[in-house]
Amino acid sequence: MPLDPYFTSGVEFLLGLAAEEVTDPTLPSRLAQHFAAANQWTVPDIEFEDTTVPGKEGQIPVRIYRPRRPIRSRVMWLHGGGFAYGDLDMPEAHMVSAEIADRADAFVVSVDYRLAKNGIRYPAPVDDAEAVWSWLTGLPEAGCGPIALGGASAGAAIALSTALRLQRLGSVQPSELLLAYPFLHFPVPALNDVTAVEVQKLPAMMRFTPESIADMVRNYVGRISDLPIEAMPGAADLTGLPLTRVVVSELDDLRPSAELIVTQLSEVGVPVETYMAAGMLHGHLNHGPSIDEVSRSLDFFVETLKEGKPDGPWVKSHHDQDGRGAK
Repeated sequence: MPLDPYFTSGVEFLLGLAAEEVTDPTLPSRLAQHFAAANQWTVPDIEFEDTTVPGKEGQIPVRIYRPRRPIRSRVMWLHGGGFAYGDLDMPEAHMVSAEIADRADAFVVSVDYRLAKNGIRYPAPVDDAEAVWSWLTGLPEAGCGPIALGGASAGAAIALSTALRLQRLGSVQPSELLLAYPFLHFPVPALNDVTAVEVQKLPAMMRFTPESIADMVRNYVGRISDLPIEAMPGAADLTGLPLTRVVVSELDDLRPSAELIVTQLSEVGVPVETYMAAGMLHGHLNHGPSIDEVSRSLDFFVETLKEGKPDGPWVKSHHDQDGRGAK
């Protein structure tokens, strides 16, 4: 499908800039303001509060969301941002968490994991995610309903890395994974020819180049060769993972990573379900649910959470002697 009209307005905004404006460091915030003017969002009727959770290297900031109705499920959510950007206030963290809490009657914990900057690299974000997961699964009310682990883009990579680590350690496992336009492989495979034609029409600011993708990985891991399996987890043994639900942005240079993980999961017998967000760019969950495809993406994620029964079982992995999940 062609680019959604909402994003078309952003393309027109960028194409209308003077040459000197294209390199203006304030351009990203100006583009965000352009979109915000057309996409107002009101926090649903939920409760939320900021707190911290003990981690390996100090306290980890988190934001907790509680529905007004009885809790039926739990979610730990990790925002994206190329491993180096993002916070609890960005829509991909705050809006997504609030909407999931409201739509699924879910207790949601959004994690402000350490970013890959100022000397911090992998595995720090995964360490933080594991610490918050351990805290969440140890809460007194932790036995109520299903529990999901999810994230967007780089946050989806951290979520999958965390799930693999939990499996390896024999820790409490998520009952499902929620991956939004995940960035899980390096190198990222090529787009199919039809999608490539549409994506090539986008301004550079709305795309990922091979160089920018390599820079993200190099900044996160410190190199782009001999990568640890858990760093870019699309290369890992995915056997034994739980139900995985994947949202794919249609017009996204990273789309092949989402499509490849779906194929890989299916190949090893992991139940996997996908939703193609038509006409959407990478990061479309950074925009509000007044956009139909954003709302549909959120509804896709909460479908199975809404079906959860209170006091449902948590899933714990069973391991053989070499530490790999049971086949």
